[in-house]
Amino acid sequence: MAKNVGILAMDIYFPPTCVQQEALEAHDGASKGKYTIGLGQECMAFCSEVEDVISMSLTAVTNLLEKYKIDPKQIGRLEVGSETVIDKSKSIKTFLMQIFEKFGNTDIEGVDSTNACYGGTAALFNCVNWVESSSWDGRYGLVVCTDSAVYAEGPARPTGGAAAVVMLVGPDAPVAFESKLRGSHMSHAYDFYKPNLASEYPVVDGKLSQTCYLMALDTCYKCLCSKYEKLEGKQFSLSNADYFVFHSPYNKLVQKSFARLLFNDFMRNARLPSFLHLSKH
Repeated sequence: MAKNVGILAMDIYFPPTCVQQEALEAHDGASKGKYTIGLGQECMAFCSEVEDVISMSLTAVTNLLEKYKIDPKQIGRLEVGSETVIDKSKSIKTFLMQIFEKFGNTDIEGVDSTNACYGGTAALFNCVNWVESSSWDGRYGLVVCTDSAVYAEGPARPTGGAAAVVMLVGPDAPVAFESKLRGSHMSHAYDFYKPNLASEYPVVDGKLSQTCYLMALDTCYKCLCSKYEKLEGKQFSLSNADYFVFHSPYNKLVQKSFARLLFNDFMRNARLPSFLHLSKH
């Protein structure tokens, strides 16, 4: 059985076209600092008419295979996570198969996980689960997370962006997953959705979306802490982790979310060493 399964290598591709958020503030007639200070944004990448999630993914995968000298025949599973639907039936994964077909490798499991925000996480978990399972055939898993997030004119537009990230998954990884320590939250809400398939613009309820984000954060952290305490027999707090990775709709929300996790720790145990310096009142 494979051990220490996780991310062996990574690469990322951004399109060369971007807009400075300061310039977007001026163009939109927004107050100076609304996007750069209020949202914490600096620059927003976007696809021109010659790029999309398929071309970005093709570039990212090709770059990783070449950079780390990975034989395309050594890929046994390919998972894609995205919310950008190019075709209602044909997956992004099938376009990426062009890279592997010319090397005679069509024996590759996996398909797209299509969902806003969570699609990439699901794709990564699918690959990790495969390598850890009895179905694993000894080859690498490959995960692609890609989006071209474009919003109609309005307050959500500066939170857009475009990129493709690719991750090589296998055993004995420098970034290994502790698969028993996962906390998940999934619920039904109309905070962000794309009912009009002829348009790339989503329907967004910004306030509800932030509420859903923070609710998911609280629930996942509570679930993670509970599982950790059952397995390890001691309480979990932020001091047990070295690094944190957040889904980032905009940077200021990430800052607030980290502070919220600290607040959760305080509410669970105000006597933690990290809070001893606080005034009793």
